[in-house]
Amino acid sequence: MVEPRIIEHVFDPTAPAGPPLRAGSPASPARQRSASGAVGVGGPPGWPVGVPPPGDRGWEHRACAWLLDHCPPDYRLYPAWRRHPVALAWVTVRHLDAQLDAMRSAYREVRVDLVDDIGPEGVAQVLGDLEVEGVRLLSARRAAGLLLDALRGLDFVPRL
Repeated sequence: MVEPRIIEHVFDPTAPAGPPLRAGSPASPARQRSASGAVGVGGPPGWPVGVPPPGDRGWEHRACAWLLDHCPPDYRLYPAWRRHPVALAWVTVRHLDAQLDAMRSAYREVRVDLVDDIGPEGVAQVLGDLEVEGVRLLSARRAAGLLLDALRGLDFVPRL
């Protein structure tokens, strides 16, 4: 029997979500800005590839396209989400959270539910695929959360 490679932290809902963020305060009226300081880098670790940093020309349009790519195709039919990118990011985060919950549930239950149907080797293969999908979804969830924070006007604070 092939022993599956287990990535338990992928399915841990208590894992840290990303870099520290702070809201603009009256004492610090900074608007949206990228604190990465690097040219060509979109933002903090986990920032979606292909989306320019906040404040760049057209970044919200590219962010909306990225968010819609991570939602069901029917989400493109609703004009309010294009008019209100924060709402689109909010819905996308919830959609990705639900997908992660489904992957975690499947990962827990596959050994019992499918072993009689596909055997131990099939279960090991399905577990491997669930791990890969979990990593992809976790990365997308982190990126969507960063976009939501940026669309809300939060500044990224670099860690030292």
